[in-house]
Amino acid sequence: MDHSAKDGLLSIMIRSHSRTDTLTMAMWDNLTVWLLTAVTLVAVTLLFNTLYNLYLHPLRNLPGPRLWASSHIPYTYHWMNGRMGYVLRDLHEEFGDVIRVAPNRVSFTHPDAWRDVRGHRKPGQLENGKDPIFYAMSQHNILGADREDHARFRRILSHGFSAKAMQDQQPFIAAYIDLLIRRLKEMTQNKKSPAVANLGAWFNFTTFDVIGDLAFGSPFGCLEKSDYHPWVTAILGGVKEFGTIQAIKWHSPFLLNTIKALFPQNYVGKNTDQQSAYAHNKIVKRLESSTSRPDFLHAMVTAKSEDGRALTTEELVTNARILILAGSETTATALTATAYYLATHPRVHAELSREVRTAFSSEEQIDFFSVNKLKYMLAVLDESMRMFPPVPASLPRVTARGGDVVCGYPIAEGAKLDIFMWPMNHSSRNFSEPDKFIPERWLDVDEFDGVRFDKSRHHAVQAFSVGPRNCIGKNLAYVEMRLILARLIWNFDLSLADKTSENWDNCIGFGLWVKPELNIRLSPVNKAAV
Repeated sequence: MDHSAKDGLLSIMIRSHSRTDTLTMAMWDNLTVWLLTAVTLVAVTLLFNTLYNLYLHPLRNLPGPRLWASSHIPYTYHWMNGRMGYVLRDLHEEFGDVIRVAPNRVSFTHPDAWRDVRGHRKPGQLENGKDPIFYAMSQHNILGADREDHARFRRILSHGFSAKAMQDQQPFIAAYIDLLIRRLKEMTQNKKSPAVANLGAWFNFTTFDVIGDLAFGSPFGCLEKSDYHPWVTAILGGVKEFGTIQAIKWHSPFLLNTIKALFPQNYVGKNTDQQSAYAHNKIVKRLESSTSRPDFLHAMVTAKSEDGRALTTEELVTNARILILAGSETTATALTATAYYLATHPRVHAELSREVRTAFSSEEQIDFFSVNKLKYMLAVLDESMRMFPPVPASLPRVTARGGDVVCGYPIAEGAKLDIFMWPMNHSSRNFSEPDKFIPERWLDVDEFDGVRFDKSRHHAVQAFSVGPRNCIGKNLAYVEMRLILARLIWNFDLSLADKTSENWDNCIGFGLWVKPELNIRLSPVNKAAV
């Protein structure tokens, strides 16, 4: 190739590289412009939303921290770290009983909020409905159903919680409590020092076995094996999972399904799906059996609503699943909290021991009916549920069409309404010395140990909620708690077994609490010395 040809080829290559460089620079310039435009649009949108939330939003005049009112970020952050109740208590102490905690969310600690948000409505008056995001997985059961279906479910399920049903169920419940006490006694026999038991686990074993038997005709076998059933493990493992699911749905309802598709073996919501599978299998097995016994499933299958409709298989499964969850973990949590406060408050422990051990001449006398005369025990349970409410989440409502007035404040329609029990129960406006464990505040006294009780706001404590959607299993829960606690105190003195249990009640919580072990030293009672 001659020099002229080489020069020509070199010139073409130079021009080609030059054009490529020019195109590349143009592409980068365009990309930079697009990125800057996108960032600007996002910034402008965020600024507009912030200004709207602060100065134009229908809830703009409500008291509360300005940062929380301007953005969902603070609320989401504290929800995700599981300490929402503690943070809200501090905010309510500063700003009052009614505060705005997100652009479209209001939190209440005034006792009247229970009535205004969840109470019975006049004929034709719309109720503040369940938050569809929070209750997305419960729309076909008594917990999350709309007003019409809830009334139908409650009418059918109530047969399993009637006074007659409770009387018929007494032998089943008593048998599991007998087994619990027998297991604990086995731990203390032939030992020179008191045994140590993780009472939180043992209470879970008992309440899950009881509700499993009552719901499906067969227990989970937790007490027999001294271990958790996979269903129970799925429930406890799903507590944090629930918190994550809620946060995702607040910001992107479609993201959850995308995550599930991308990670089919280990996705957010796996424990929840496992619970549904266990419930379906249990229901099918129970229906295929010819057993006839006074349990919840028998009542659900045989009873019908006023229009003659029976529950579908799907409704049986979802309602049975919520009965398992609500009828076990919350009762076990209340008992665990009670054991913790007794172990850390010797004066209360001594007073309760005196009441239980003098009320009966033998353990066989402790039954469904005799425990009702233990007034101090009821005060201890109520104070424990005030100090450590079994359900830490708010179970939010949404303001009805046309808005509502709550605790004297007009609330626009569509607003989320929160009642977190921990800040409600620990409000200094509701209770004297709210962080002190004083069961006497629930007795017929106005003062104890220098603390005067203003009881005008004591109805703030509603562990079983209020109104037409209050807990259908309240009586069952109290029977279980009273029987278990009376039998426990009859047989043992309780004290903390290690340093790690000293701050047991400083837990994180979402729909339920994430509880550490509660290791209690069980000292058998010398009956001759009582």
